[in-house]
Amino acid sequence: MSAQKDLNVGIIGCGMIGTDHLRTLTEAVSGSRVWAVSDADPARAAQAVEQVDPTIKIHTDPHALISDPDIDAVLVASTEETHEQFVLACLAAAKPVLCEKPLAPTAEACLRVVEAEAQVGRKLVQIGYMRRFDPSYVEMKRVLDSGQLGEALFLHAVHRNAGYPDRYESDALITATGVHDIDIARWLLGDEIVSVTTRNPKPSALVRDGFQDPQFLILETAGGVIVDVEIFVNAHYGYDVRCELVAERGTVSLVPPTTASIRHSGVDGHPVLADARPRFAAAFRDELQAWVNAATNKQVCGANAWDGYAAAAVAEACLESFGNHTRTDVRLAPRPSLYTEDDK
Repeated sequence: MSAQKDLNVGIIGCGMIGTDHLRTLTEAVSGSRVWAVSDADPARAAQAVEQVDPTIKIHTDPHALISDPDIDAVLVASTEETHEQFVLACLAAAKPVLCEKPLAPTAEACLRVVEAEAQVGRKLVQIGYMRRFDPSYVEMKRVLDSGQLGEALFLHAVHRNAGYPDRYESDALITATGVHDIDIARWLLGDEIVSVTTRNPKPSALVRDGFQDPQFLILETAGGVIVDVEIFVNAHYGYDVRCELVAERGTVSLVPPTTASIRHSGVDGHPVLADARPRFAAAFRDELQAWVNAATNKQVCGANAWDGYAAAAVAEACLESFGNHTRTDVRLAPRPSLYTEDDK
């Protein structure tokens, strides 16, 4: 019996996350190889492959990468305004695609992808919500699904960053940061979010005028669970993601990862991580391995196109609430039958 052929992957986008994925697929994921990359800046693409594997092919046209007959599956890590066109092109080529979040910049654009995939008649799209593969979140969901704690009542989430990019506007706290907590709440609870309320606390005096940081989201699920999310992207002290699930007979919480206990200058404590990459390194690796395994077997795992659309719709409701300071309903289109099946 012959060995199964490795999955040939093409990567669109060689920025920080694209290059990280290139390195992880090459060094830590089995059953695949990066065949080609493409980037809007050819010099950046050349630098990325030179760092990892100079034999990797470089396409100057991302659509040529998608249509390359040697490419079996595509990873989209380009700027978010390009996601829709590249994912639609992958659907037209019937190639599995892992798209970094968001699926598209608007819920309307995400819905176009959902409808296109429904027309294809099989799932090909996975969204890069890597927290679904983080061991601590996976364990939290296992405990909840086991029934030992009873029904979920509350979910408390915190997302803090040491600092934020200059390009960030107030909306990005929801659409680029809080959307991870939106997706993980839907996944953990197995329920849609039906209404949201965004509260604007006193802004930090350490951010520029007009920038609303922090923000506080209150999400309500169809089953009545209340989810609160603190988003603080200029917390200064480091990267800190927390989550506590409160159920009828107990709670389950994330345990912050620690590498060492340091005593110095009168302080006994643990170092705080600088950003998401070390905190979720295992999640990124496991996400890519799961995607490769699923694509090889003509399946999809993780967040699908409907999940990408639903998260975008919730985020847009949060933005509406941010503007009018009221409880806002989440408006979702009818779910195509393709997405009513249990994911493999």
